[in-house]
Amino acid sequence: MSASTHRYLSLGAGVQSSTLLLLAARGQAPNFDAAIFADTGWEPAPVYAHLRRLEQLAAEAGIPVVRVAAGDIRRDALDPTHRFAATPLFTLGPHGERGMARRQCTGEYKIKPIKAEVRRRLGYPHPARVPAGLVAQMAIGISLDEIGRARDADVGYMRNVFPLLDLGWRRTDCLRFLAQHGLADTPRSSCVGCPFHDDGFWLALREHSPQEWADAVAFDRSIRNGSARANADGHPLRGQFFLHRQRVPLDEVQLRPRPQLADTPGCGPWTCPHDEPATADPGRGEVA
Repeated sequence: MSASTHRYLSLGAGVQSSTLLLLAARGQAPNFDAAIFADTGWEPAPVYAHLRRLEQLAAEAGIPVVRVAAGDIRRDALDPTHRFAATPLFTLGPHGERGMARRQCTGEYKIKPIKAEVRRRLGYPHPARVPAGLVAQMAIGISLDEIGRARDADVGYMRNVFPLLDLGWRRTDCLRFLAQHGLADTPRSSCVGCPFHDDGFWLALREHSPQEWADAVAFDRSIRNGSARANADGHPLRGQFFLHRQRVPLDEVQLRPRPQLADTPGCGPWTCPHDEPATADPGRGEVA
């Protein structure tokens, strides 16, 4: 197989992927043909502000930052006519059973549109078959402390590479590097309405982003009896659904943030720390 001449960055706009983009922009790492950001449509305002800052830094170095999207995750979840991709909501069954819904959101709203963009740039959008030997490198921001999440790509036209592992960098090294170059406030990437948020996030959202807090509260109220699509199909889900693990309405939760012992990663396309990423495209024969 010939060496790849296509090199892309999976840009989640969090700490590790921002580090990779900045390294390339400063000429301290190989350049990228593009940095690809999968936009769920519901990232916190600081993430979008940081992304705009990255776009400017990258443009000065000749690296295009491409935003791709499979839809608006908040709007789609509440739209009864839209194909439903499950989010990991906390569930409370009719007899008090506690559980969580399946997580398909990362695969549908992050991984799938990134793969589609890579296919497009290679010249073979779905359903065209990518010729054997045509391979794009996909740089993923996994640092040494997350090495267990590094894995090969599940499609033949992509080869995952992990520059931070080659450098031997940990997340703390990334934080130090970003701080040295004026990006100490790089946020964690995750949807506003992600059920995996801890109380510290919810409290900060309530105190500093009242509009986003109100948006999350309204969404939490809207999904109480399942997705709009499930109900429209005539199969309402049993029990109730919540954004918070206490399984009470979000605006009634007694928020008790724990001491922050260490910086924790956000949810990148291939690096969500809470669960194994979903990569398959349900309803199609191939993994897109």
